[in-house]
Amino acid sequence: MVFSSHAFLFYFLPATLVLYYSMPRQGRHAVLTMLSYVFYGWVNPLFVILLFSSTIIDYFCGLVIAGRGPVWVARLLHRPCLAARWRQPLDAVNPVRDHSTRQRVAVVVSICTNLSLLGFFKYFNFASENLSALAAWLGVPLEPSLGTALQVTLPLGISFYTFQSMSYTLDVYRGHATALRNFVDFACYVSMFPQLVAGPIIRFSEVADQLSSRTLTVTKFARGIAFISLGLAKKVLLANPCGRISDLAFEAGSLGVVDAWYGITAYAFQIYFDFSGYTDMAIGLGLMLGFVFPKNFNSPYLSQSMTEFWQRWHISLSSWLRDYLYVPLGGNRKSDVRTYLNLGIVMLLGGLWHGAAWNFVIWGGLHGSLLSIERMRGKASMYHRLPRVGRTLATFVMVLITWVFFRSADLPSAARYLRSMFGLIEPADGAMLVSGVFYNPYYVGTFVLASVITWGAPQTWDWTRRLTTLKAGAVIGLLGLSLAVLSTQAYNPFIYFIF
Repeated sequence: MVFSSHAFLFYFLPATLVLYYSMPRQGRHAVLTMLSYVFYGWVNPLFVILLFSSTIIDYFCGLVIAGRGPVWVARLLHRPCLAARWRQPLDAVNPVRDHSTRQRVAVVVSICTNLSLLGFFKYFNFASENLSALAAWLGVPLEPSLGTALQVTLPLGISFYTFQSMSYTLDVYRGHATALRNFVDFACYVSMFPQLVAGPIIRFSEVADQLSSRTLTVTKFARGIAFISLGLAKKVLLANPCGRISDLAFEAGSLGVVDAWYGITAYAFQIYFDFSGYTDMAIGLGLMLGFVFPKNFNSPYLSQSMTEFWQRWHISLSSWLRDYLYVPLGGNRKSDVRTYLNLGIVMLLGGLWHGAAWNFVIWGGLHGSLLSIERMRGKASMYHRLPRVGRTLATFVMVLITWVFFRSADLPSAARYLRSMFGLIEPADGAMLVSGVFYNPYYVGTFVLASVITWGAPQTWDWTRRLTTLKAGAVIGLLGLSLAVLSTQAYNPFIYFIF
């Protein structure tokens, strides 16, 4: 179920709000958890088993890290002292230093379990295909095995909720958060449907206090509606038409230089408005339920360097990778060479996080290389002597080139598209027909509007801080227009659902 669907907007969301607000405060987390499991299992109910298993493991690991376990475990182990500690306030036992062996084992179990789930379901097919290709290249006969018989289905959102769940045990281990005693509260945090399948990645420390106490106000609810309306407009009015342009361009085989740049720029707009639109809707849904989720985008195409781009793009992922991977690896506290190596490792893994394909590995490697070059050059970088507009344009062009690998079906397709962008290949015979399709007034108008909004409009987060009568009218108008257009569109994917 996607947010920009009639089933969600006209049935699931109203039912959720009615059930949620009709329950007493003590029962709202249980209702929200139940509805989130319905939402997650809508396509494949078996996915719910995986989510629930991950939740149980991290819940108990968190308790062990905090220095206690459930009463029935204490009795089973004949450890009355453990039962006594269970009855203490949770913040009374939350060690930060000198962790015991049991606590270290618990955090390792949590990390290994989550990474194993992610690794198996996301990378099993990729590993099997590459193993078969390597065996064929070496001329080694490879007997049919599990790799050829088993095609693993990728569960929706597994990349997001495994990172989110891991942040809980890591935050408790570091002493940045207190473990939850109530299992329903923790299950609600992991499974909350607004951000379950495509983020933003919500760290436990960011919502821990909200799980225990939060305000539900008319102002917050109204701002949530504004977020949802603007996010839906981004998705339906901008991302979907730009997606049609990029699809035509990448399916054309080879294009003229201008057409190729037009197609990849349209894709840059598509992925930005698609993902930021989904994030806006997720934040809006959270506000309607009383939760405040962190900002996930901040006009990334206004960036004046690749470093700044990753401070503005998918902020919840980039900050997660920084705090839970880059810093533990040593960050920039070691030698310069070690810093460049850490950046490369983090971005390569970030590329793999997005998808199990060599395209994503190269995409991550390019970003890691560019980040390392910027850090290496410092103020003497390629941007230093350029004016502000030049720095922004140079950064955007580099982002566009890397998006080619992100969008292409495989490496040969990416190489062919890059050759088209730089005039190194003759356009295909039917390239002119493609141009006639995606330069029609509707697509060009959408492209221009997307450009204006990308570089000239404020972020949803800032624009909705104060809702005036005029803004409310604009929100209602956009919502009505988006719903009308949605009813006529057959093309309505969410890009990040596949990650």
